[in-house]
Amino acid sequence: MKPASIDADNLLRWIKPILLEKDPRNREAINVLLHQVSRLTGLRCIGAVDVALWDLGAKIANMPLHQFLGGYRTSIRAYASSQRLPSKAAYIEQALGLKEKGWTAYKIHPPMDPTRDIEVCGAVREALGNDYRLMLDSTWAYDFIDGMRVGRAIEEMDYYWFEDPLADNDIHNYVTMREKLKIPIMATEYPVGSLRDYPIWITQRATDFLRGDIPNKGGITTMMKTAHLAEAFGMRYEIHHSGNSLNNLANLHVSVALRNCEMFEVLQPDGSHKYGLLKELEIDKDGLIHAPEGPGLGAQIDYELIKSKTIQVLS
Repeated sequence: MKPASIDADNLLRWIKPILLEKDPRNREAINVLLHQVSRLTGLRCIGAVDVALWDLGAKIANMPLHQFLGGYRTSIRAYASSQRLPSKAAYIEQALGLKEKGWTAYKIHPPMDPTRDIEVCGAVREALGNDYRLMLDSTWAYDFIDGMRVGRAIEEMDYYWFEDPLADNDIHNYVTMREKLKIPIMATEYPVGSLRDYPIWITQRATDFLRGDIPNKGGITTMMKTAHLAEAFGMRYEIHHSGNSLNNLANLHVSVALRNCEMFEVLQPDGSHKYGLLKELEIDKDGLIHAPEGPGLGAQIDYELIKSKTIQVLS
């Protein structure tokens, strides 16, 4: 990960001049200008600014952000997403503990060895039962042959989706894999950053789902457009965990504003990804996460904590 100082420098050097004297409600016009400097700033900076503009727009309208985005519902099913763990027993222990706490779905980030990955998936399925929703995210670990072996195995175990089995630029083999497997394939988390990069994945039928998040796609504007593109092709748009509390709060507002987003990812261990808010997102007794109803993001920022951790003030 890049240090925050790089983002700070990019915000001041490239993005601040774009924003000065602009009407913040003109998000589309600003977004065009931001993406013109994306090769200089990276999408993480653009994503942060884009979220701030949407937050401000919703506050001006005195609406929760999810309603400002169109409003579809106010809560969504959450799933716990594992870190990479050292043993089958560790995955089983984590999954059973999360199930006991009310989580209704679990995604495995496996050891990244095909044989061990199949063993882990089988052990977790046996421990949690056949009616519990499970997914596998292999984080680009396999070549085509190994990916097919793992895919066929978890297909027999009734896993819900198979995420990122191949290198993120291997569209040819994604197409073949999707043709040969029955389990839905999830891709496009990292290989694309702008709206224009998605159509080839759709037209080549290389994935069953499109994927996105705040820092990797440049914010809410691109995410909403991509989600609606997916909807036009009868596809779901599932949102990737974004690493910190404010990004994930923005992700949640987008998720509940969309009809074609089914679940909300929460990376484990949950606490290590929470920072800077007085009130964090938590699941209810039914495994749902509810979007705040205050204006904008509805974030209760812990300014005292931020003040105590400040190393530099930018201007």
